[in-house]
Amino acid sequence: MERLLNFVYAYRAFFTFLLLEIFCAWLVIQNNQYQSTKYFNSSNRLVARMNQTSQNIREYFSLVEINNTLAQENALLHKKLEQRELALQFLQLNRVTDSAMFYHFDYVSAKVVNNTTKYYKNFITINRGADAGLEPGMAVISSGCVVGKVKSVSNHFAVLISLLNLDEQVSCMIKRTGHFGTAQWEGTDPSIVSLKYIPRHVQPSVGDSIVTSGYNAVFPSGIFIGKIKTFKLNAESPFYEIKVELGLDFSNMAFVDVIKSRLKNERDSIEHVTIGEPK
Repeated sequence: MERLLNFVYAYRAFFTFLLLEIFCAWLVIQNNQYQSTKYFNSSNRLVARMNQTSQNIREYFSLVEINNTLAQENALLHKKLEQRELALQFLQLNRVTDSAMFYHFDYVSAKVVNNTTKYYKNFITINRGADAGLEPGMAVISSGCVVGKVKSVSNHFAVLISLLNLDEQVSCMIKRTGHFGTAQWEGTDPSIVSLKYIPRHVQPSVGDSIVTSGYNAVFPSGIFIGKIKTFKLNAESPFYEIKVELGLDFSNMAFVDVIKSRLKNERDSIEHVTIGEPK
């Protein structure tokens, strides 16, 4: 404190001059319209820039909340779209007898917190778990494309088995022809999967869309997987060798939607009673 007082005392003349200059400037601004207008216009521009910068900073730090909100809205839109498509199907068939069929699937939005694409068996971690009603076996999509299935859950997190996993297979079909097959990754290119079990009498084409078949109660039918990139048929082979270019970039996922099937347990139960355990 003593040093500060000594500093002020040593430069007392300068500080007195500075105060007088400020007082004179204030008098000029207060008593002259032109100078007053210029001062307030300049100060308003400066304050506006500062407010804009402050607003930009606040918006930047609120991006996480905005992204979460958009992801939740996206999940809600998926649910409404799926209900609308089911409603149209049942109206066309004149068989609207069970309202539960209009609410077959529900969607839970989640953020990706860990993801791998460089291994033979890749997994994805998301920030939703049992607290959001997630269970092993549930299907997962992102941007309208297949991602994989829920492998395990804790209270607040879940680990997904990615489509880029040698152990993962998805029942699918060629949308144009309606022929069914199985999509499976071969462990090399993270943008390509193989489409298996398409018989030789089928006539696939490059660019054909591959979508989920709906043959299980996990994925709704019609979820996009990718498009045929190449295909060939060996002379003695009963099936084509088809490569499908994925519609989703697995290395650039921020949010996913977990699909909860409301009728899966009922379907699994009747199939188990009728058919028994799969062998």
